[in-house]
Amino acid sequence: MAEKINVAIVFGGRSTEHKISLLSAKNVIRSLDKSKYKPVLIGIDKSGKWFYNEDSLHLLSSESASTVHLDHQHTPVILSQNADAKALISATTHQVIHTIDVIFPVLHGTSGEDGSIQGLAKLANLPCVGCGILGSAVGMDKDIMKRVLRDSQIPVADFVTVRNTNFEDYPYDKVSEKLGKDLFLKPANLGSSVGVSFVHNKEEYDAGIQHALLYDHKVVVEEKIVGRELECSVLGNDSPMASIPGEVVPKGGFYSYQNKYLDEKGAELIIPAALSEEKIKEIQELSIRTFQLIECEGMTRVDMFMQEDGKLVINEVNTIPGFTSISMYPKLLEYSGVNNVELVTKLIEYAIESHEKRNQLKIE
Repeated sequence: MAEKINVAIVFGGRSTEHKISLLSAKNVIRSLDKSKYKPVLIGIDKSGKWFYNEDSLHLLSSESASTVHLDHQHTPVILSQNADAKALISATTHQVIHTIDVIFPVLHGTSGEDGSIQGLAKLANLPCVGCGILGSAVGMDKDIMKRVLRDSQIPVADFVTVRNTNFEDYPYDKVSEKLGKDLFLKPANLGSSVGVSFVHNKEEYDAGIQHALLYDHKVVVEEKIVGRELECSVLGNDSPMASIPGEVVPKGGFYSYQNKYLDEKGAELIIPAALSEEKIKEIQELSIRTFQLIECEGMTRVDMFMQEDGKLVINEVNTIPGFTSISMYPKLLEYSGVNNVELVTKLIEYAIESHEKRNQLKIE
């Protein structure tokens, strides 16, 4: 029997999306083919400390985003940066406690989805599931992502970027004259709708800017796009596939954190979306083109609007999309013929494939 591959599943982290990461990790672990892979569970608490969980993922109320948290933290660990070590080391005894063959990050948001864990994996010479440093960083930063797509003639919502050093130069009257009175304010480097506001006047705008600046040093201010909210999962490396599109119908307002994770009836997820064959193909092609333009690998969920005239407008991309039992990324692929076990297996295989290709490049 072939020796099992040690997969370090890393979850939690210093992010406002910490709890969603825990729920996603539980589903990844559940979907791991235990005949091929041995899970090495690494939980990161909100202060950034790493802990090795030897036997199981200890979570409290693990199906609820409102109460889930790391319950028991076992051995404090660090990941060796030595390229030939591939080892998890005890932070107290400094002894190797486990070898690692591949990292599977389930770290949504900052300090995980933004290229951080991907850079750590590269230094340690370990395969890492999902996008590399560049694709992760560009996909995470809504400002940079929009600029890359806009300059490649991919439609995005019109926007301005407000920084903590110049927000006084972007008053509501000036911005609304360019973008309209109804505006979305988004921290540039967060997901799951954390810190997002939908504003209609100066008072709401001023409060929304200050609120968003609590989470990031820059805020993307977007025009309101009226249209159907569609999502498409992309899977692969050099020749990626796109899933059947799904539709999100929020129950009032926009697709907020509350609607996504705390209110079971906060949104209706329609899989597949009611679309013509021609429009499905167009969405899939646009999703793959977006995936490739921002240098994605492995996995990405591409979110977009379809306006009344049929025009597609990219909203954002998620390079470590939600993996919970109700998340669109795995559900869309499951409908498209890739079940959760196959999906996790493919993602690990794609990570190893990318890593081997990079290691074939000359470094002298």
